Amino acid sequence: MNNQVIPMSQQAVAVYGERSLTAADVRAQVNLIQDVMRSVMIDGVHFGKIPGTQSVSLYKPGAEKLMATFRFGSDADVEDLSAPGEVHYRVKYKILSPSGQLLGIGLGECSAQEEKYAWRRPVCAEEFDMTPENQRRIKFKNWQGRTEKQQQVRTNPADVRNTILKMAKKRAMVDAVLTVTAASDIFTQDIEDLPDELRDQVAEDTRSRARPGAQAVQRTVPEDSPERDALIADMLAVADTGMVELEKAWKSMSKENRALVADKLDAFKARAAAVDAQDGGE
Repeated sequence: MNNQVIPMSQQAVAVYGERSLTAADVRAQVNLIQDVMRSVMIDGVHFGKIPGTQSVSLYKPGAEKLMATFRFGSDADVEDLSAPGEVHYRVKYKILSPSGQLLGIGLGECSAQEEKYAWRRPVCAEEFDMTPENQRRIKFKNWQGRTEKQQQVRTNPADVRNTILKMAKKRAMVDAVLTVTAASDIFTQDIEDLPDELRDQVAEDTRSRARPGAQAVQRTVPEDSPERDALIADMLAVADTGMVELEKAWKSMSKENRALVADKLDAFKARAAAVDAQDGGE
């Protein structure tokens, strides 16, 4: 049996070095992320949509998949901001190239004072009744279209110390991965960690903004189809007649057809510019 290790052909982000990325480099990186989403990631496990919107939130398993894809290393610095009666951590998460070069840093914090960690449901009614008044409350919550009352008691911060640390690290890691891969217009971050009330507000705000940047990225590389192939062939033929005719043809296209071949626009322009340059040199 041949146990030789075969190196991956996909280049890591760091190989670009100090030179600026070209448009083709950026598209290749976006295409790779979207290909990993389609082929490897699972909706609801690696990423998920905010209820009521098309916004996609990147989860920790998804961030780990992207780190493996780009062969990132990592290092984390933990700052303990805890005080008496409170657990609070801030994590600085460093993304490293395979050679150890620093590519970017993400920050994440988590505190036991956050709503989801500060309160819990009592084990029974007796526990609620026996808890001091300043350590219990009635929480009003929307559930299935109606408002309900929920008894809650204060959580002991020591019981969630490890959870708080891991959540701070997770938030920092996701932030770092989104920053280094420039994928913030594909994914949002940590929306799933918000309380229901704030999550609903974010969903409403997101719907009102419609996030044109994310929509543009989502249609960067449409699925292959006979219609797309035919349209690409037509536009290449037009590009062979020069930039003026290409611009006329692009302006006359419907929005749907533009979206279908938008990822090829730079190639069309380059071809038309080459034709113009050749004609000008003759």
